Amino acid sequence: MLDVNFFDQIRIGLATADDIRGWSFGEVKKPETINYRTLKPERDGLFCEKIFGPTRDWECYCGKYKRVRFKGIICERCGVEVTRSKVRRERMGHIELAAPVTHIWYFKGVPSRLGYLLDLAPKDLEKVIYFAAYMITKVDEDARHKDLSSLETKIDLERKQLESRRDNEVNERMQKLEEDLKELEDEGAKADAKRKVKDAAEREAKQRRDRTQREIDRLDEVWNRFKNLKVQDLEGDELLYREMTYRFGKYFEGYMGATAIQKRLQDFDLEAEAESLREIIATGKGQKKTRALKRLKVVSAFLGSSNAPEGMVLDAVPVIPPELRPMVQLDGGRFATSDLNDLYRRVINRNNRLKRLLDLGAPEIIVNNEKRMLQEAVDSLFDNGRRGRPVTGPGNRPLKSISDMLKGKQGRFRQNLLGKRVDYSGRSVIIVGPQLKLHQCGLPKQMALELFKPFVMKRLVDLNHAQNIKSAKRMVERARPVVWDVLEEVITEHPVLLNRAPTLHRLGIQAFEPQLIEGKAIQIHPLVCSAFNADFDGDQMAVHLPLSAEAQAEARILMLSTNNILKPSDGRPVTMPTQDMIIGLYFLTLERAGHIGEGRAFSSVSEAVMAFERDEITLQSHVKIRIGGETVETTLGRAIFNEALPEDYRYVNYQVGKKELGVIVNDLAERYSKVDVANSLDNLKDTGFHWGTRSGVTISIEDVVTPGRKPEILATYETQAAKVQTQFDRGLITEDERRQELIEIWTQATAEVSAEMEKGFHEDNPIFMMVDSGARGNMMQVRQIAAMRGLVANPKGEIIPRPIKANFREGLSVVEYFIATHGARKGLADTALRTADSGYLTRRLVDVSQDVIIREDDCGTERGLPKVIATKLDDGRLVAAENVETSAYSRSAAVDVTDAKGTVLVAAGGDLGDVEIEQLIAAGVEEIKVRTVLTCEAKAGTCAKCYGRSLATGKLVDIGEAVGTIAAQSIGEPGTQLTMRTFHTGGVAGDDITHGLPRVVELFEARQPKGRAPITESAGRVEIDDSDKTRKLVVTPDDGSEVLEYPVTKRSRLLIADGDHVEVGQQLTHGTPDPQEVLRILGVRRAQEHLVDEVQEVYRSQGVAIHDKHIEIIVRQMLRRVTVIEQGASNLIPGDLVDRAKFEEENRRVVAEGGTPASGRPVLMGITKASLAVESWLSAASFQETTRVLTDAAIHGKSDALRGLKENIIIGKLIPAGTGLDRYKNIRVEPTEEARQAAYAVTGYGDYDYGFGAPDSAPVQLDDFDFTSYEK
Repeated sequence: MLDVNFFDQIRIGLATADDIRGWSFGEVKKPETINYRTLKPERDGLFCEKIFGPTRDWECYCGKYKRVRFKGIICERCGVEVTRSKVRRERMGHIELAAPVTHIWYFKGVPSRLGYLLDLAPKDLEKVIYFAAYMITKVDEDARHKDLSSLETKIDLERKQLESRRDNEVNERMQKLEEDLKELEDEGAKADAKRKVKDAAEREAKQRRDRTQREIDRLDEVWNRFKNLKVQDLEGDELLYREMTYRFGKYFEGYMGATAIQKRLQDFDLEAEAESLREIIATGKGQKKTRALKRLKVVSAFLGSSNAPEGMVLDAVPVIPPELRPMVQLDGGRFATSDLNDLYRRVINRNNRLKRLLDLGAPEIIVNNEKRMLQEAVDSLFDNGRRGRPVTGPGNRPLKSISDMLKGKQGRFRQNLLGKRVDYSGRSVIIVGPQLKLHQCGLPKQMALELFKPFVMKRLVDLNHAQNIKSAKRMVERARPVVWDVLEEVITEHPVLLNRAPTLHRLGIQAFEPQLIEGKAIQIHPLVCSAFNADFDGDQMAVHLPLSAEAQAEARILMLSTNNILKPSDGRPVTMPTQDMIIGLYFLTLERAGHIGEGRAFSSVSEAVMAFERDEITLQSHVKIRIGGETVETTLGRAIFNEALPEDYRYVNYQVGKKELGVIVNDLAERYSKVDVANSLDNLKDTGFHWGTRSGVTISIEDVVTPGRKPEILATYETQAAKVQTQFDRGLITEDERRQELIEIWTQATAEVSAEMEKGFHEDNPIFMMVDSGARGNMMQVRQIAAMRGLVANPKGEIIPRPIKANFREGLSVVEYFIATHGARKGLADTALRTADSGYLTRRLVDVSQDVIIREDDCGTERGLPKVIATKLDDGRLVAAENVETSAYSRSAAVDVTDAKGTVLVAAGGDLGDVEIEQLIAAGVEEIKVRTVLTCEAKAGTCAKCYGRSLATGKLVDIGEAVGTIAAQSIGEPGTQLTMRTFHTGGVAGDDITHGLPRVVELFEARQPKGRAPITESAGRVEIDDSDKTRKLVVTPDDGSEVLEYPVTKRSRLLIADGDHVEVGQQLTHGTPDPQEVLRILGVRRAQEHLVDEVQEVYRSQGVAIHDKHIEIIVRQMLRRVTVIEQGASNLIPGDLVDRAKFEEENRRVVAEGGTPASGRPVLMGITKASLAVESWLSAASFQETTRVLTDAAIHGKSDALRGLKENIIIGKLIPAGTGLDRYKNIRVEPTEEARQAAYAVTGYGDYDYGFGAPDSAPVQLDDFDFTSYEK
């Protein structure tokens, strides 16, 4: 087997027949599989042991050699090599074909590569391959030219002979007629009889004339065809072809079927063809030039690679190893087999039949039919259903061919190479573990024992509880008491990974230290729920065990939940106290006037607690307490709350709800170490739960207060509505106006009833507390329970102008209930559909950005993008700009940032965190230039300085960080949440995400947007032309060039007035500009900004924060390619899409040699196209259109340099990101001088503290622990 670490790239090419025979261990000659009696493989069949290897380890077919000692011997009786049976997974066979066949991928793929190479239309190609026409493969021009005049003389002579024969026959007939007429006259026959005889004679003469004429015409046809015959002509007329062969067979050759194509390819001069095509491209235009460009791509692919075009026609078909197309016996004695075996059997049967027919010398027509059937059999083996009707198995199910094995979600790439099953894993239902610390999880004992089984067994033997591994295994299986103690010891400090599907972002898999618990459910910490998007209504989670020391180290350092407090998408904490905890902390920090003990003073918090326990004060009483040397006016609750925070944290003396907690946790994450943050979060959790329980917050129907004035309010609006209806009935207003007015009236009514309801809530009302604290629910939901449901939408998304006046407490009437179900049901259906869409978007994003990895520290560019960090208020004060969090935060400055005096506040390349941005705003800076991925000049991937901080750690990003994948996850994960948002409002009329997800997809796929708005191509004056039926906007450019016209619909809302002056790229109507036009008119930089802003617009409207840098990474990938326009002296082909880096590199080379560089135009590609256009063919093939990608890659003889992540996963290498990068692999730890001295200073071992417990319990060395010995 290949060792994956010994090669740097993988090349794919066309296999010639010799290659196929070289791979093969023998020829498969029979269609048989296994013998029905002995159930052993048939000799020379599809499962033959002689070809593919023995079915049982170290045993030959006939049984002469058994045992490993005969290893490598080939049995002289049955010819089987004595070896392991697993060679049946890797040894291939082949079928020698009696006639060549073409490979369907190259002939039938779109575009047809064979067709382009030979310049044949696919339908003509099909005629030749499937024996409907002959193809001329060779013409002996010299001989034909030499003999042409003598041949022409011959033909003329033959023509004359035919003519004279015709004349003689006609004359003879006419003479006979004369004689007959004479005879009739002598007999005195009637005129009628004479006429009949005369007509018959003339008819016969005409027939003879016509027949001869046909022969002459045929002769002329054959001659003319031969005279103008050239290579690659097709001849569909069998008789004409035979006549031609019979007469002039020595001057030309012609064939049918794949033989013709094969001969043609053997004689094909690639270089001459490429030369003539380049000439056509240089001189031609239009259709001709386009076709020449397309053909040149295929021709130069063959020239540039070492592929021989003959490889597209096969003389032998490879047979894949039998274990990869197995045949297994079912319970009932029947067999289940892979479809490939059926397809191979058809090929072998037809091939053997063809051989027999050829040996018998059967007529050509029968042989050709058999050849055609062989071609079809091979086609369906490679790609069933690509041409004609697919071959079906039992129950009319199309059989799965080799192509189907690779394609799609269940294909080889996505099912087995990119997604593998893993050992040492388990799954169970999750429940809450409020007693856990943030870095812990509760693991059921049985599960832990099964997961850690080998470790426990090894430890049992080490501690002499068991004599050998076998008895240790028995002890574990019987769960002896000692086993549990050993298990406790083994799992300490051995992290496990928990994963909840769907894993939408990297926080979906985190590491925890397991704590053994009773029961069968996994316990997880309540604060990590939001990261996993988990709840406890029956969710399940999977547990995985990192085995090697390296894996454990990575799990502990990189994946431990306490190290993943920040969200990679926006750098804000994800572990936030929620629900019960918020209500507890809210209750704790409340302040109520008039509670007992108000105004008292205490010397310490403990004293205040004693007073509270004696019921002298409440948690909410306003008191004075001495804290840290000063007296603070506060409440006892707030003092207790502050004990949960670090000692040096400023005293929180206000009411804490969800928002305030967010600010506090954010602050902690910015300013304290991870350990402190984790501790504080755990304290907040415990405090929250404790006081949440004691707050006595419950919910009851009595807490829902419907406003008393509701009927009165509704009555006034009812009259207004009736008035509108009357106006409509009288025809004073239109249907649309009526709808609009009614909607306005009822929206106002709902708002007024809601306001009345909110007034009616007491501040101690539990429902009000829940909403006010942000623990659960919002006013909109309370409105539906206590006030009125209001207007709802129908399934089309239109608002129904009759409101639901009832609320849920009062109960809905039947009609109200009915119109309310619409929205709720649509919400559910949409959610299901859009979740799938969002998942697919994430997949495409990951694919397009997976090879963006931080490769270097600093690319040294000074370019960047300006970002506004502050806005001026009317009173002249500067406040932080609205989106500074997602635009300038966590970046690096591109140039020195100075204040008005010229003092450098942040040096170029300096980090811009919250603190720095606050300083800049205080110093009066409004705009700064920041480094960005869009302007990064790194050759591969991007550099750390242009990326800035890693949002998940708050430090400058490390080299090797897979920022592309993080970006894709950050954009895709909320995509799913956006999609799920329709669900929670129960379908109440309002914003639906339909604007959301489809809009994001539209932008990333660079499609023309719905409701496209034109943008001007040059500055000038605009006029509105309404003269025709259509409306046109006419721009007269300032530079006096041609007038520009933009047709728009009558309904479109204009952004300009008649006579306005417009600038280049100004939008003329409401709507969204086409990104392709923005790129064409305004250039790359503006197109990038446009895409980033538009995507952000969608997410912001849904209240989702994503940092710009993530979207920038995707946009950078979309604009990575350049279309070559003029090739200059370079090796690029006009019309080709090349990577910008490659384009610039090639131009540098050309300029250095003094040639003219190529010119190109940047191209904006949608993410799907960009993924398929990546350099790596492995990555593209595993994404979509597998067969097309592989066909292309094979023709070009592409090499995959294995730079991205997917390619390396596919071949089983460490991915070149994170610790998989070379720079992290070869690291030695050099001890410091002090460490060396300390090591040598030890004299005796007994008194030396090893740092890991007593000397007799050394750590388990996993590296020298052999797991293989545990096979049964």
